[in-house]
Formats: sequence, structure tokens, C-alpha cells
Amino acid sequence: QVQLVESGGGSVQAGGSLRLSCVASGYTSMAYAMGWFRQAPGKEREGIARFAGDGVTDYADSVKGRFIISEDNAKNIVYLEMNSLKPEDTGVYYCAASRVCLRGNPNWHPDYWGQGTQVTVSS
Repeated sequence: QVQLVESGGGSVQAGGSLRLSCVASGYTSMAYAMGWFRQAPGKEREGIARFAGDGVTDYADSVKGRFIISEDNAKNIVYLEMNSLKPEDTGVYYCAASRVCLRGNPNWHPDYWGQGTQVTVSS
């Protein structure tokens, strides 16, 4: 099993920045692909950024150019740097991991989830 714990959420004004962190523990070698989902109020959960495997990084169009995913492999941490935040970025952000490589696969059904962290962007 892999445990994922997010931190770094909060409230920020539009145009501001936040950095989320996700610490992985347990059998981290099982977390082949890792990244972030978010769920806006009244909407479905969507994948927004991920390390798909084999050095491939994917972003949703809605965050491309504003969000950056990075990792510290030595510490088993994945980060999400969020810049130029907009009110529509408001939601619960979840760290997620899969046991398989997702390179070239637009679909993502994670095997592991964090508990989520709230991000609120005010106008």
C-alpha cells in the first residue's frame, strides 16, 4: 500500500500563488505514476498534472503554463506550484498515484489517493 498526504492548501487572492506538497510513504516503489487531481464545487474530479512515467509530464489545458509539477525523489515528495491563480481554480486538490505507467494514456484511474487539501481563490 501507498499512503499519500497533501499539505499546502489555503486561501489566496486571484493572481497569487500556492505550493502544494504530497508526501508518499509505504511501498512507494508501487507508485509508478503520480500527480494531482482537483474537484471544484459541483464538478467532477479531474486530473490536472501528473508524472505519467518514463519522464513524461502531462498537464490539463486549464492549468498549462500556470502550474508546475515537480518532485523530490529522495524524500518521496511531489509538489504542485500554482501560479496566476484564478477563482475557477478553487476546489479540493488530491494527490494520486498509480501502479502502472500512464505514458500515452489520457485516462487515469489512480490506485491511491490522498485525503485532499482545500484551495480557495477569491476575486
